[in-house]
This record gives sequence, C-alpha cells and structure tokens, in this order.
Amino acid sequence: MNKKIAFVFPGQGSQALGMLAAFAKRYPVIRETFMQASRVLRLDLWELCQEGPEAVLNQTENTQPALLTASVALWRVWKQQQGFEPTFMAGHSLGEYSALVCAGSLDFVTAVDLVAKRGRFMQSAVPLGRGAMAAIVGLDPDEIQALCVAAAEGQVLSPANYNSIGQTVVAGDAAAVQRLLNLAKPAGAKLAKLIPVSVPSHCALMKPAAKQLARVLEDITIDVPNIPVINNVDAAIEHDPSLIKKALIDQLTSPVRWVEIIQQFEKRDIEEIIECGPGKVLAGLNRRIVSIPTIPLYDPEVLQDALMG
Repeated sequence: MNKKIAFVFPGQGSQALGMLAAFAKRYPVIRETFMQASRVLRLDLWELCQEGPEAVLNQTENTQPALLTASVALWRVWKQQQGFEPTFMAGHSLGEYSALVCAGSLDFVTAVDLVAKRGRFMQSAVPLGRGAMAAIVGLDPDEIQALCVAAAEGQVLSPANYNSIGQTVVAGDAAAVQRLLNLAKPAGAKLAKLIPVSVPSHCALMKPAAKQLARVLEDITIDVPNIPVINNVDAAIEHDPSLIKKALIDQLTSPVRWVEIIQQFEKRDIEEIIECGPGKVLAGLNRRIVSIPTIPLYDPEVLQDALMG
C-alpha cells in the first residue's frame, strides 16, 4: 500500500553554489529544466548556480528563480522515477510557488518569470539598510508579539516566520528590529540575532511589492491544483484560483505559518515528509515541530532510498 506522504519546498536560504551537480550527472531532466528557466531569464542559470559568483546568486531576483528551478527539477526526477504521489504539498515562502508548479496549478515557465519579478519588487520596496530580520529562539509566539509591540515605537515590526516550536523570525524597520534584539535576552530568549538578508520579508514594508505582484498576477492563469497545497498565510488549502492568487499577494506582508502547516500534516496522518529542493533547512525545522520524519532530497542516494519507500 502506498505510504501517505507530503512534499515541502524550501525558500530563500537553501541555495548554495554547486547545488544539484550530482543529480545532473545522473538525470538529464535537471539540466533540461535549468535550460527552460535560462531562456526565460536570458542568463545561464545553471552556470550561475554552479560557478557563481555567490553574491550574484544570492541577489533576491536570482535566488528565487534558482530555487524554484532546482525544486521543480527534483520533482521531475521524482516523477520520472515513479515516486509515490504526495497527498499534500506546501512551500516555505517562495517555496509555495514551487508547490503550485509541481501541483499543476501554475505553469513552470510563467512561474520563473513571476518569481524573478517578485524578487525585484521585494528588493525595490525597501531601500537597502532600512529593513532587517532577526531570529529569536526560546520565546513563544505571544511573547514575541508582545516584544514587537514594545519595540515598534511607531515603526514596522512584526513576526515574519513561525519557523518551528520556539523559533520565530521577526521583520521590520532596522531600528525597531535592533530595539527588539535589546529586549529579547532580558525577556528570556536563548538566542536573538540578525539574519543577513537584503529584504525584510513578510511584513508591512512589503506593501509596495504586494501591489506590484497583484498587478502582474491579474494576467497570469492559475488552475485548481491536482494535489492540495497548504498555503503560508493561514495554513489553509485553497482550490479557487482567485483565492490562491490572493494568498500569494498576502504572503508578502503576512507571517509564514510553518509550524501550523507541518502540524496539519500530523493531523492528516501523513507518514513521511519529503523536502524537495537543495539543502536540509526544512528537515531541521520540521524535526522541532512533529515526530514525522522529513527526508531531504539533497543527494541522489537519499533520493533512491526515498523512492524505495
């Protein structure tokens, strides 16, 4: 009997030079998928992911299509190798786009162009240095919310990612984030540190980007997913394409509810989670949320083991 599995797709932070190199030697569809994306972007995305420069790969407008392409390429390998069909899908932030592509809701070529634009919109929404993000470990969501209220002082500051039990990322104006860091340790945080990002994602500073994204999405076709996708904004499953679009727009200014998404898998009797993308970031987060194993497809041997079930 088929195992009940869910697929999850990573967001920014999972990229690395050399990603998927071992897969490309074995599976031609990896390079084919990158060639498709390269034609859209008018740059050699495979070469950028393998050779760098790393600073260019880490620019948001390049990172987003690179991760989307890597995730979709791995999904295509999984399908070619006749892996189990997942019962549910979800993606962390940008990963939601990967999930929608793999669920048959969003055309891949369209998505590559869309996420490159999303990256540019996000980068241009806030002048460099004005915004910041920080990770707080050891406080619960209510305590984080109270700290945000205390430290905001009229500026933007709010939870951005509920990543795992006891780990929340906040985003907002740089000065407000710094004030929260000063309060976090005295309030009982085990760790409170800035994250090196160029864009303060998932907060009200992204409103200009959300407006631009909404305009672009008006002309994009989204279909009902073949596999249900749990979204970031409210950890709900939407089948109506207009509500899927709304969730993608709202995602830019709302926190990623990753803890609730993974808890949904537990409630729905998922037996195994597959992390479909480079790295193991989500496997690390998921381990601190539920006891369901997450298998990250970070090399071909692990993929083979996962296919065997």
